[in-house]
Amino acid sequence: MTEDRPTVLVVDDEPDLADLYTAWLSADYDVRTAYGGEEALEAASEEVDVALIDRLMPDKSGDEVLAAIREAGYACQVAMVTAVEPDFDIIEMGFDEYLVKPIRREELREGVETLLKRGTYDSQLREYFSLVSKRAALETQKTPRELDESGAYGDLTDRIETLRQQLDDTTRALDADDFEAALRKLDLED
Repeated sequence: MTEDRPTVLVVDDEPDLADLYTAWLSADYDVRTAYGGEEALEAASEEVDVALIDRLMPDKSGDEVLAAIREAGYACQVAMVTAVEPDFDIIEMGFDEYLVKPIRREELREGVETLLKRGTYDSQLREYFSLVSKRAALETQKTPRELDESGAYGDLTDRIETLRQQLDDTTRALDADDFEAALRKLDLED
């Protein structure tokens, strides 16, 4: 997530609908608008926190846009926002949320907020496991005295504790479905 305002990419081949979603979200987010799949791929980048993608588009389908975003390694959360009723083909797709049109303003805003929370949890959890792994490696190779005397090790343990508290706060903000989705995403990426 960006430090100032999260960035949302809105992708829909119906310009009026894309512009409507952009208007609904622009008060709280930096919004990029793409009117098709090709434009979406041009607008996608590391700065995008959430992508809202229409599934049926003529030039490049939402499925193809999603696959390209994942292949590029962008860490954004992705919601398919579509009139296509979900079917079993969605099981293997790498999106984070599936919103069926027509969608109301509040549903769209809630969807973005949910995805931002999940993204925060994902990044916090990754950092936490990375730092804990580093601490474990040091603890197996260094003596307790060396650890006690190291300012860097003290900073590491402080950061782990701070991050653990942040994870606890974020976990409380997620409902059961959000938590399950965040864990499922981590499992799919391994």
